[in-house]
Amino acid sequence: MKRSALVFLISSLLAVSQSGAAQTDSSCHLRISILTCSPGEELYSLFGHTALRVTDSATRLDVIYNWGTFDFEEPNFYMKFTRGSLLFYVSPDRIEDFLYEYQYYGRSVTEQVLNLSCEEKLQIKKAIDENMSGNNRFYKYNFQFDNCTTRVRDLIEKNINGMHVTTNIIPEGTTFRNMLYYYLDNGGQPWSKLGIDILLGAKIDKVPTNDEAMFLPEFLMKAVDSSVANNTPLVKEKKLLLPAAPKEDISSVYEPLITIGTICLVIFFISILKSAWARTFTKFADSFLLCITGLLGILILFMWFFTDHLACADNYNLIWTLPTNVVAGFFVWKRPLWVRRYFLLAAIVTGLLLVIWFWLPQQLNIALVPFVLLMFFRYIKLTNAHK
Repeated sequence: MKRSALVFLISSLLAVSQSGAAQTDSSCHLRISILTCSPGEELYSLFGHTALRVTDSATRLDVIYNWGTFDFEEPNFYMKFTRGSLLFYVSPDRIEDFLYEYQYYGRSVTEQVLNLSCEEKLQIKKAIDENMSGNNRFYKYNFQFDNCTTRVRDLIEKNINGMHVTTNIIPEGTTFRNMLYYYLDNGGQPWSKLGIDILLGAKIDKVPTNDEAMFLPEFLMKAVDSSVANNTPLVKEKKLLLPAAPKEDISSVYEPLITIGTICLVIFFISILKSAWARTFTKFADSFLLCITGLLGILILFMWFFTDHLACADNYNLIWTLPTNVVAGFFVWKRPLWVRRYFLLAAIVTGLLLVIWFWLPQQLNIALVPFVLLMFFRYIKLTNAHK
């Protein structure tokens, strides 16, 4: 009788233990996937997108977690966006709605199912839940170092034991700017490329580490493909959920160079004519060019010192976009002595810039060369009192 009671007690304890283990191992019902979306046609979508997918075969949960959400209705939205203080946040989405959006825009979606232990799945799900709670949802977006892709990268790296990337995911010597060029050129965005080159400074001419290169979705996908954890490939299964729609022909990457070069040549040839109409045209052109460069210089200073956009700092475009040109532009008609001396100094600075153009710590856009040459020529002419 005592033996039977003992057996019953041990059996009961084992049942409780197995029940507890079953609850602990419920994370094995989970599947964690990284979704990588191909680039879109608009600038804001040109670099692709990353999200996490969590499915639970027991509860039929299937949720996409997206760290790229922001609120258009937020007060002072455009000012906050410009100053880099706009808060982004993580939001859940249904897989059907997520795929419908990308199918509508003809963008592909690739899924990488991660090869994880039950404990790692549970840790990731717990980290997501914590990230979804209260103010934890919000973060200050930084395109280069803290975005929807780096958030997924960090969450994965922190919760997978022994994870490491086995290969370099970018060619040796590739800079952040080169990585952006890849998408801007493929997406047919030469004018956006010019704008980015004017506004973003020398910080994006740094060569990123493997980890830093994962700020772009495609490169995170490459890193995960070549990663192992405890000597086991990190990717258990990779599949294409949505194919990309065929793309139209893209515009020429040399379009800004050709356009700006042509305009500068026209202004140059008119400026060397001696007729009265040419002289009047040239004075108006000088005033306009000085105001434009000055306003660009003010914008660069604002983005550098008065916003949280770290990539806008250390911008060598300030050498040719002299903010003081805004004032000088109003004195091209009479040119007192102090203004002519100012133009002489501007000519010297611009000439030195042209000499060291390809040796600067920052890669300046080649399409700007004709414009800077024209400004150098006009500065020299403007140093003379009667020309």
